[in-house]
Amino acid sequence: MPAVPPRAEEFLAAPHVGTLTTLRPDGSLHSVAVRFTWDATSGLARVLTVASSRKARNLIAAPGSRVALCQVDGFCWVTLEGTATVRDDRSHVADGVRRYAKRYWSAPPDPADRVVIEIVVDRVLSLNL
Repeated sequence: MPAVPPRAEEFLAAPHVGTLTTLRPDGSLHSVAVRFTWDATSGLARVLTVASSRKARNLIAAPGSRVALCQVDGFCWVTLEGTATVRDDRSHVADGVRRYAKRYWSAPPDPADRVVIEIVVDRVLSLNL
């Protein structure tokens, strides 16, 4: 797991929104605004979504795909890059929900086909942190 500077850790703990970039089956980029959580201990970023979303379908179509998750505030940003897996089992989804509620101070929506995208981060880029 790459080292994350302390100021970047603080920045990633703030309740900002980020963008998640995945690849569509045709190779084109798909970027979308997301709420996410970062767990420095395990090196995992998590994004809650539904299985029918474009981002989840992109990753299901190409297991182990690389993604980029970027959080920006003014002239400060952190990008987390790594491989992503879509998980639908209750324990992983529940863990994602718990972490989301802690970061954003409220529970996320509860759709029937909720999944969690887990990103094993292996590269961290940042500016002005």
